[in-house]
Amino acid sequence: MTAYDKVMAARDANKPTSVDYISNMFGDSFIELHGDRRFADDKAIVAGVAMLYNMPVTIIGIEKGRNTKERMERNFGQAHPEGYRKALRLMKQAEKFHRPVLCFVDTSGAYPGIGAEERGQGQAIAENLMEMMTLKTPILTILIGEGGSGGALALAVADEVWMMENSVYSVISPEGCASILWKDSTKAPQAADALKLTAQDLFNLGVIERIIKQPQSSNDMAIFESLKLLISRTLEKNSALDTEELLSARYERFRKIGRVD
Repeated sequence: MTAYDKVMAARDANKPTSVDYISNMFGDSFIELHGDRRFADDKAIVAGVAMLYNMPVTIIGIEKGRNTKERMERNFGQAHPEGYRKALRLMKQAEKFHRPVLCFVDTSGAYPGIGAEERGQGQAIAENLMEMMTLKTPILTILIGEGGSGGALALAVADEVWMMENSVYSVISPEGCASILWKDSTKAPQAADALKLTAQDLFNLGVIERIIKQPQSSNDMAIFESLKLLISRTLEKNSALDTEELLSARYERFRKIGRVD
């Protein structure tokens, strides 16, 4: 598959969404929580608490929806500032009760509308970046589709970041990049190659820690169970670290990205 083929696969409406991952791995133990306590409940962000085997965890996922009706309701996975504030509220709650945080990311980017800007979209994202860097509980983020710009990064300041094999992670879409560089969005495949946005590219660059086998459907229970076990082991490992060691490792993870030895 070319880089742009991976972009198309990441956007596939038939692939499992955050709700599918939560349902298949956590079932009835998941209790959804709502609202940012300031403005509204953003349905692009699905968040709550669940049991990971015997471990309570906080789960935050960006949900695109599948069909047109669901996608309209979820704003196509483009979160408003209240969505990011809801996520941060639950992360701070997780810190208070010493629960690890698990994030699922699938978004083309944060919502760029006037209302979102008026309500502080940039500030909401910036606050998430700042608070997650020093959150005193383990954080694991998995990109399950698109990882677009600050909208994805706002849930990806984590101890480890994993990607599904057909997901992408980039500061800009290939179409947007091509439009800026060449004034021609049809050169998106060329831009996708240059952006190094595939899971393998980012693993090679040290931006992510692990590439995960992609579930082909929401019924692929063997892969979901394998992923659940891997998540459990990782969060248990990071939970065993003392707070200073955890935060130091998280800080160093981001400091070393782009470093040339």
